Amino acid sequence: MLTFEETEETLSQLIDALPPGIFKGLNCGVALLPDTVYGENGLLILGQYHVEPYGLGRYVTIHYGSLWAIYGYMDAQVFTEKLKEVLHHELTHHLEHLAGDKSLEIKDKQDVRRMLANRHFGTE
Repeated sequence: MLTFEETEETLSQLIDALPPGIFKGLNCGVALLPDTVYGENGLLILGQYHVEPYGLGRYVTIHYGSLWAIYGYMDAQVFTEKLKEVLHHELTHHLEHLAGDKSLEIKDKQDVRRMLANRHFGTE
């Protein structure tokens, strides 16, 4: 498991490895936060794409505490892959938002419904 500081460094490296064009319009960048975040449905939120009203900013938050709660037992290599998946997922939300596409947002809602149904029935 990576510490918060190691995760910050790893996230920075993951960001640096991406083409700069991906970040166009993401004027407030990507932030790693130490918190654990739960949605209204009780599921952990690993990352979020934010669009502030009135054009004040677009940014991504990644929640270290949430990642740790789910993947904390995994080694650094696997944890880094999960971090990369969350980063790419949130950046996809950003790119789709710029394009006026809601495909990933729709898929996320379907996935949440499936997870909640499986939790209710005790299956995955």
